[in-house]
This record gives sequence, C-alpha cells and structure tokens, in this order.
Amino acid sequence: MEEARKLEEGLGNNTTLAKEENNREIISHVAHNKEAIDKSDGRDVDECHDQNAAKNEKAAEETPLVKQKSKRVATLDVFRGLTIVLMILVDDAGGAYSRIDHSPWNGCTLADFVMPFFLFIVGVAIALALKKIPKIKAAVKKIVLRTLKLLFWGILLQGGYSHAPDELLYGVDMKQIRWCGILQRIALVYLVVALIETFTTKHRPAVVESGPISIFTAYRWQWIGGFVSFVIYMITTFTLYVPDWSFVLHYDEGAEKYTVKCGMRGHLGPACNAVGYVDRQVWGVNHLYSQPVWRRLKACTLSSPTYGPLRRGAPIWCLAPFEPEGLLSSISAILSGTIGIHYGHVLIHFKGHSERLKHWVSMGFGLLIIGIILHFTDAIPINKQLYSFSYVCFTAGAAGIVFSGFYIVIDVWGLRTPFLFLEWIGLNAMLVFVMAAQGIFAAFFNGWYYENPNNSIVHWIQKHVFINVWNSERLGTLLYVIFAEITFWGVVAGILHKLGIYWKL
Repeated sequence: MEEARKLEEGLGNNTTLAKEENNREIISHVAHNKEAIDKSDGRDVDECHDQNAAKNEKAAEETPLVKQKSKRVATLDVFRGLTIVLMILVDDAGGAYSRIDHSPWNGCTLADFVMPFFLFIVGVAIALALKKIPKIKAAVKKIVLRTLKLLFWGILLQGGYSHAPDELLYGVDMKQIRWCGILQRIALVYLVVALIETFTTKHRPAVVESGPISIFTAYRWQWIGGFVSFVIYMITTFTLYVPDWSFVLHYDEGAEKYTVKCGMRGHLGPACNAVGYVDRQVWGVNHLYSQPVWRRLKACTLSSPTYGPLRRGAPIWCLAPFEPEGLLSSISAILSGTIGIHYGHVLIHFKGHSERLKHWVSMGFGLLIIGIILHFTDAIPINKQLYSFSYVCFTAGAAGIVFSGFYIVIDVWGLRTPFLFLEWIGLNAMLVFVMAAQGIFAAFFNGWYYENPNNSIVHWIQKHVFINVWNSERLGTLLYVIFAEITFWGVVAGILHKLGIYWKL
C-alpha cells in the first residue's frame, strides 16, 4: 500500500514496479510462444525455441519502463494557497487589526511573510518546471514571455490604473504611475533565477551524492547568482552616499515642496537609506508608493501602530513617498528565490523523506537563527521595506520550516484532505490574487448600487451580515474576510479545479 501511494503521488521510485510489470509481460509472451512451438513440427522445435528465446531476450532489453505520469507536488500548491490566503487576510483585515499589518519599519509581522513566501515558492516551482530543458532557446523565450506578462499585470493592478474595489473609476496619470509592485518584484526574481537555472543546465549532475554540501556544490552557479545579488545590495546599502532630497505634495489650494535633510551613508532609517535613494533616482519620486507604512511610526502619529493624523513636530519624511517593492530591495529579494530553488533541488535529487527533511529543516532553522542574531544585535535589523539580509534569512527560514511541516503532514502522513481548499487556491493562485486580493471581483459588484455607491451588495453584506450581527466593526471585518472572501474563493477555486479550469501566465 505504501509503494502504491508513493507511485500515485509521484513521490517514490517507479523503476522496481515498472520492471516487475515488464517481466510479467515478457513471461506471458514467452508462454504464448512456447505454446505455439509445441504445436509446430517436432523437427523445428529446438530451432524455433532458440529463435523465440533470442527475441524474448531482445524484447526484455528494448521494452521501455512504464512511463511515469508527472503529477504536481501537493505541498507546493498548498503552500502557494496559504500565501494567497495570508495576503487576503492581512490586506483586508490589517486595517482592523494593525498587529497583523506590515511592520511600520523594523520588525516582522504576519503581513511581512507574504512577499518572501511568494518568492520562496517561485524558486521551488522553477526547480521542478526546469528540471528537464530540451531546448534552451525555447525555454528562454517562455521565461521572458512570462516575465512580461507578470510585469503587465503588475503595472495594470498596482500602477494606479485600477482603483478597485471601493473607488468606481479607473485610469492613471502617467506622471504619477507606480512602476513597481508585488508582481513586478516576482517577475524580476523569476527572470533572474529561471535564466540561471536554464543556462546552467549542462552543468547539472544527474545524481547528487548524499552529504551536507553536495547539493550546494552541484548547483553552485545558482548560489553564485544569489551571492552576487547579496553583494550588490550590501555594498550599495552601506556605501552609497544619500544627499538631501525633495518631494512635492498637492493640495486643493495648490502644491508645496518639502526637503528632507540627509547627507550620509549606510543609514537604515526611513528618511536617508540607499534603497529609497536608488528608487528616487531610477523611477523618480513621483512614481513611488504614496502611502508608505512608516506613517504608522510613533515619530509620525500618536495613533501608532495604526494610521492617524500627523503628530505635531513630526519629521517631514512622514509625508514622503517610499517604494516597498523597489529596485535595490528587489535585487536583495533574488536571494529569497535562490533559497527556494535550493529546496526544489533537494526535492528532485533526494527521494527519501528523511533525507529531504534533514536538508530542509536544518537550513530553515539555520536561516532563522542568523536572522534573529543579526536583528537583536542591531547589526542588520529585520526590515521588510528595505528587504534587509536579516529579513531574507528570517523569512526564508520560516518558509522552509512551514514548507517542511506541510510536507510531513501531506506527503509523509498522507493527510491531504484537510488542506484541499488551500491546494485549490494554490492551483488557481493568479485568479484568486486578481479577483480577491486586488479586489476586482468586489469592484464589479460595487458598480451596481442603489442611489449611492455605499448601497452596493458588497457593502450591504459586510455591514448587515457581519458587522451589525456581531456588533463589532473589527470582528465583523475579520469574519467577512474569512468567510465572504477566503472561504468563498476556496469554494470557487475547488469548483474550477473539478472543471479543469485554471488561469496560468
């Protein structure tokens, strides 16, 4: 039963089962030939027997093994589904529960795990998708095309063109368009990691020996790519000189220009860090995210850690834009994808559960410890906005531990059913991301209202079915997100899965 389960889920080695099946076919073929020989003329029995024996030997050598049917790794889809669910939860309930919303600056909350979890699973998926590359040129073409699709959807959804779900309008001033975002960062990491995997296909080993460092040396070019991104980020962050800079705020009565005083290097605070300076130089200050989470800092508002009115004497930079998915921080994020692809390589080369988990868990805890030490010694604080090295280690380590936990429960113990709704969402991650996390589905129904936009069916359900019933806006909002969004899209994704309908880029 255990071997059958492994074969069904694509976890075990099918070679033994395939050989047994072939042997049964050959034995049947020999018996059939023997029966025919016995009925033939006695003079030719020996000659026919020898000829048929030779044919059977040749058939045994040439008969191909039973072809394995490639099946998706359930843990991969469950992990991706979990990440989408976390995104919906923190985006739509984070306003009510600020403790799960993004950390205003240093530190790590539930929301801060979403982006690195995405990049981790992108890396794992790349390893599985590109484990065999028949034609490098065709593979590169597909990688570039998928990258362009991600960039297109990223700019469309987060560049300012879409105002979903609450504002019933669309369009963006090209002088203010935001060039960066979640899908844009994923596109960059995917492009770099996938191209390295593709161009190093000739250097891949067919078999990786057991050992703590064998898998690292076998895929050294992938780690060299991650190390280069780390070096670029660290050198730029700690050596680039950040001068004074200005930004303009537009009001109903006009516009006002503000200047932030810097003139320093290696600063890791909100105002004068190299990450923000690179984005201002590359994209322009008008094309950055206009509502950065640092506005919830105590230095900016008395309502911290929630948003609130600017406190008296607050620094000028509290009103300034900042890009949380900018260029330099995205270069650092390449390392998250590199760690993810390493987990994928382990999955490919090591067939035993214990050996896979030994690699995964040890690396996960090691990264967690490095991140914690760097943060609490104040060497490099954990910071999602800067995508600091300690943040990479801490979140990638957490991703590795969670992935290992899912693998134990789903693929080792076989408890797949309790996680089916996550698996369904993971199989249609792009659809749920666009329709739920980006609010396109809710925006469609908000467009049908009675007398004023607040009298739409979405607002009515949220207010009368959840908030009024529980007599709490915070609890009602949380329950709305859990049942009217997450559960609803889990059911929709399950139906689409049964129908074989998926939205792929």
